Parts: sequence; C-alpha cells; structure tokens
Amino acid sequence: MKYIFVSGGVISGIGKGVATASIALKIGSAGFKVAPLKIDPYLNVDAGTMNPIHHGEVFVLDDGSETDQDLGNYERFLDEPLNKTNYATSGQVYLSVIQRERSLGYDGDCVEAVPHIPEEIIRRIDEAGKSKKADIAVIEIGGTVGEMQNVFIFEANRMLKLKKPEDVIHIHLSYLPIPPSLGEMKSKPVQMSVKELNSMGIQPDILLARSGVPVDEIRRKKLALFCSVEPEDIISAPDVRNIYEVPVNYEDGGLSGRILQKLRLKRKNKDLKEWRKFESKVSSADKPLKIGIVGKYFSTGDFTLADSYISVIEALKHAAFTQGYKPEIAWIDSGKLLKDIDQLRDYQGIIVPGGFGSRDIEGKIEAIRFCRVNKIPYFGLCYGMQLAVVEYARNVLRMAEANTTEIDPKTKYPVIHIMSDQQKKLLEKDYGGTMRLGAWECKLKPGSLVRKLYGKPKISERHRHRYEFNNEFLKQFNKELYVSGTSPDGKLVEIVEMKDHPFFVGTQFHPELKSRPLDPHPLFMGFIKAASKIILPS
Repeated sequence: MKYIFVSGGVISGIGKGVATASIALKIGSAGFKVAPLKIDPYLNVDAGTMNPIHHGEVFVLDDGSETDQDLGNYERFLDEPLNKTNYATSGQVYLSVIQRERSLGYDGDCVEAVPHIPEEIIRRIDEAGKSKKADIAVIEIGGTVGEMQNVFIFEANRMLKLKKPEDVIHIHLSYLPIPPSLGEMKSKPVQMSVKELNSMGIQPDILLARSGVPVDEIRRKKLALFCSVEPEDIISAPDVRNIYEVPVNYEDGGLSGRILQKLRLKRKNKDLKEWRKFESKVSSADKPLKIGIVGKYFSTGDFTLADSYISVIEALKHAAFTQGYKPEIAWIDSGKLLKDIDQLRDYQGIIVPGGFGSRDIEGKIEAIRFCRVNKIPYFGLCYGMQLAVVEYARNVLRMAEANTTEIDPKTKYPVIHIMSDQQKKLLEKDYGGTMRLGAWECKLKPGSLVRKLYGKPKISERHRHRYEFNNEFLKQFNKELYVSGTSPDGKLVEIVEMKDHPFFVGTQFHPELKSRPLDPHPLFMGFIKAASKIILPS
C-alpha cells in the first residue's frame, strides 16, 4: 500500500478536507482503490461531544461513528460509505495505547510517546487501508503545521517514510495572502510553513498553493527555490465559486500525474467525465431559489459559522444544481425570529435542522406554524421533525402545553419523549457515543409523498438522537399531519408529513448525510421542486 499525507499551513480553514477528498477522487478516477483517513489532534474520543459552533458538524457514518465533517466531504466526493477506521482522534490513539499497556500488550516495556503513539497511528492507517482493500491511503493531518497537538501525527509520517521511502509522499496545502495594503501575493508564510515541516524531518513532495487568485510565475519560482520543490510540483489552488470545481482545477494543474509519478504508479484509466458533467450543471445553474435555515448554531462572535450544517447546505446544492437552480441560502436566527416572523414570506422553502436543548426553541416552533399555515414548503430534520409534532399538537390538537420532555420533563402532553434505553444513560451522564446512531431501516406508507419520492417501500437512513415520537399520541397524528414512515416493526416513528400541503415533511433521521453530488437525496429533490413552485411577493 502507498501513502499520501496531506497537511495544512499558515491558517486553518483553507480547505484541507476538500483537498484530501479531491485527491482521493482523482486517484480513484485513475483506477486505484483509495482509503481516506482523517486524524484529528483532539483528545476527544470522537466528534460526538464537540460543540458544533467550535468544531462544525458531527458527521455520522452507517456504523454509527460520530466523526469530523471532513468525512462528509470524503463520502460525497468518492460516492461511497466509510466506516470507523476512516476517522481517528488523538484521544482514541492515546486510549488504545494506555489500554494495551494495562493489559501488558507491550510485554513490560517502558511505554513512551515516541515511538508508541506514532506506531499506533500507523497501525490505524494500515487498518483503514485494509478495510477498503486500498492501493493508496490518503491521510489528512488535522490542525495546522506548527501546533503542538499534532506533532505525533507528523512523527508517524516521518517514521513511515523512513520505513517505506518509495511508498510515502507528503502534500502540503498552504496559504499565500494578498494584503490589501500591499496588493501583492506574499510567499513568505508558505516558506515558513515548509520550514516548520522540515524541522520535523518532513520535506513536502508537492505544494498546493492556496490563495485568492492563481499563483504567478514569480511566486512559483520563489517557492521552488526556498521550499526545495520542483516548479511543476507547485499546484495552484485559487479560490473557486464552489468546492466541486476543486478536483477539476487540480486535474487541469496536473496533480494526479505528479502524485502517480512520485509513487511510481501508472495510470489505469482517466475518468472524471461524470464529475465534470455535474460541475457543468453547477456552473450553469442560474435560476435563484431562496431557502431559509432556522437554527441556533450559527454565530461565533461577529461571524456566521455555516459549518454547523454543512451537510444540509451541500444536500440543498446537490438537489438544486441538478434541477437548474442556484440556491440562495439565508441563516435565520431562531432567537430573533419571534420579533419578525413575517420575514419568512421572503423564502420559498424553510428548513429546521437538527439540534439539542431549549435555547430559542419557541422561534423554531413559530417558524413551523408559519410554514404550515401559509403553505410554505417545510423540511424538518431530526429536531425539526420533533418540533413539527409539538407545533401541531399545540396549535391544531389543542394541547397547549405539549412539548418534548427534553425541554419540559413534566409536560402534560409529552408528544416527544426519551427513548427507553436512553433514560439510564442520561442519569449516569453516559453521553459519548450512546445515542441512537448510524443507519437504520424504515418502511414507508403506501400512497405517501415520501414513498413516491424514494420510489421504494423500504429505505435505510442515518440517525443521531435520544428522543422519539411518543406512540401514546399516535391516533391523533393520523389525520392532517400523519405518520408516513416507521421502523420495520412499526414501533418507532421515522417520518411525518402533511396532507394538502406543497411540501411538509419531518424526518427523525438525517437524510442530508447520504446526499451525493452525483446522486442527490430524493427528499431534498422533492423539497427543491416544491420550493421552486412558490412565487415570492414582488
């Protein structure tokens, strides 16, 4: 197996995950089996307990693993499901080493940070490769070069390179700023970033030059000279209109050819045809479509963090671009919505995504009521489904005090309550990896909208929740708002939808996690189609 390490420098958030996904896609299109792997430096055992505002979306896999949002990029670009071996944290690594030491797995040796931590990282890389029967493992190193938290991941890279010098390359994604006061692209930050890499015993084989515009020849020559790389190994990575242009840009820059040459591999085929076709649809989509997302995980200081709902955004784009629409997505703070609920008339569709806790819940419930009454297409995801049930119970079924027991444990009408197996876990504060997670089957009601959209009677979707619909109220919810999807045994409500409405669907699962650029999710396709028929007031 060959190995490609991908690191980032200068600043965080420059697209390391998209770069890794693009490299995996391109190597796969060249005819090789690829295993992507993200290694995060956090001491968290998984991403499940991380605040979305601080870390971004938690991406759930079929096997229930709670991972970094970059796994979503990997799955979307490769169009294949991943598993727990494709994600690791420093917390997992340290825990494994300590547990092995406790069981005398090291035969009484003194256990040290080096070599034992890097060796465990290498073991996990090989495990990911074997899981996918891969020719090449593509490893994204979380964090930025120069941080203390990820030094052992770089050490694993160095040790593996020593052991297999012809099978390991390092690709460094780094940033060339253009200070407005100077108006000139500066290469020094990349030079210093590479110098930091060199201090750890790593020489990058390829540089991805991120900047607002393509890198020019003057900067390319400087980087080649001071970073000890060939000019043709510096691939320009300018800002793009959307992430789906990135693989095409890299391909046009000759990246896959350079990678294969350095790994001494011959291209088996060349096929980005379908990807280029989708990217063409993205570029030509010009019909505006206004979609509002009502939530609370948006603000970080004075800035908006779209990463909290990145899979929802991408699923909307997949469905919209495929139908020729350019989605104009607006963030609606549920905490401020009650002061101006009529602003929802400016949107052709509204989504209430997943979430937890009581903060700003009433704004979400009022948004749902507004969509129901005014026939605005509504899509509720997980918590958005549960609150749709609460709203209907309060305002139609005349259960004024209806609520979810997550918010009001003593509510008179607990239309949403905690799952039976979750009660004990919460009492024991057993939060990590204990929700209903991963892919579960769902049967669809004949004649329902969702049955029509999916085109089949049974589906499998990914979940992440502790609370569920309370079946004691099932009879009341089989009229205007009715249950259209349940678990195969009929015991768990998975989908509710509304009759005589352009689109009003709530899912207990997260359909956005399975949407792909080349295979948009059917529910998002239906939502976009319904929203496109709404004519906004002039």
